[in-house]
Amino acid sequence: MDPDLSALDSFLADAGDDGYLIDADSSDSDQRYLSGFDAHDPFFTLFTGETHLLVSGLEYGRAKKESRADSVSRYADYDYQYGSPEERDRMLADFLVDHGVSSLSVPARFPLASADGLRERDIGVEAETDGVLTGIRATKTDAEIESIRDAQRANERAMERAETLLREASVEDGLLIHDGRELTSERVRREIEIALLERDHALDETIVACGIDAADPHDGGSGPLRSNETIVIDVFPKNKATNYHADMTRTFSVGEPSARAREWYDLTAEAKEAALAAVEPGVTGEEVHDAVCDVYEDAGLPTLRENPATETGFIHSTGHGIGLDVHELPRLAPGGAELKPGHVITVEPGLYDPEVGGVRIEDLVAVTEDGCENLTDYPEELVL
Repeated sequence: MDPDLSALDSFLADAGDDGYLIDADSSDSDQRYLSGFDAHDPFFTLFTGETHLLVSGLEYGRAKKESRADSVSRYADYDYQYGSPEERDRMLADFLVDHGVSSLSVPARFPLASADGLRERDIGVEAETDGVLTGIRATKTDAEIESIRDAQRANERAMERAETLLREASVEDGLLIHDGRELTSERVRREIEIALLERDHALDETIVACGIDAADPHDGGSGPLRSNETIVIDVFPKNKATNYHADMTRTFSVGEPSARAREWYDLTAEAKEAALAAVEPGVTGEEVHDAVCDVYEDAGLPTLRENPATETGFIHSTGHGIGLDVHELPRLAPGGAELKPGHVITVEPGLYDPEVGGVRIEDLVAVTEDGCENLTDYPEELVL
């Protein structure tokens, strides 16, 4: 996957800087994207129109084989191994000078010690706050979309495993029982994780929230699952090979939920369809968000658009971009910018109230030249 970095070239030209430098490990998605290299320890990536890496001897061989950098240097090339912070700063300054750099743009969260050390050696350092690389990452290549699609297929199999547990459960005194034991949020999460690992995907967390827990959009859920209450399952795994994510939410009930919860589910399904119908190039993320708010407000339900202080109803944005991060640009929210072909976004309206529980339905969508493609192939069914 070779990204189009022309926007970074233009940014540097406008800023009057010689290069863009990242000092981070590859858990920083901008670092992973720019370098094409995966390393657990911090390393340096310099972009000057070409991409140059400076890595430890431990990572040198892999970086030459696996990164897409135009050049890879190692610390030893600059007579540095495990020296003082001052020696490290000297090494980095020499590396930059070798690549014709006397002034840099760096990410907003660039290490302060690195910036100070370079300034002391007459290298100009300015933090950019536009998120230029994050903006570039928002538009996916065909290869990136395929990686996300693969993650979504694994996600669907994990959701299927969770749904099967719910379907197989019996009910005793209002609690779900599976294989003679209470079926808990923790057990369902564990089965989701196993299903993903079997397909070389993983996740750090997932949401299996029942009843009052489901009334908080980011409550992971805990303890026994109960019948006749909504159970929100939100899974957002990462492909271990590519680091690209997927995201999907379904809401279930074992037994008939309250009439209010059923009404909310039907409205949320309607709101999702309204959002999907609105997604196309040139439409803003705010306009897609407004389509969801219109459905809810027309039904008399509170939204943050109508009442920014509301604690119930529709209390989050409609969606977000997804890729190397679970949450990235673009945003389907107030102020959300224009959608473009190659954007991959979630569409996830929901309603929440401790007296009712929570409902959320989420699909994953790629913006195309003439509309959108829903990357999600999983049914929506409330009552199991």
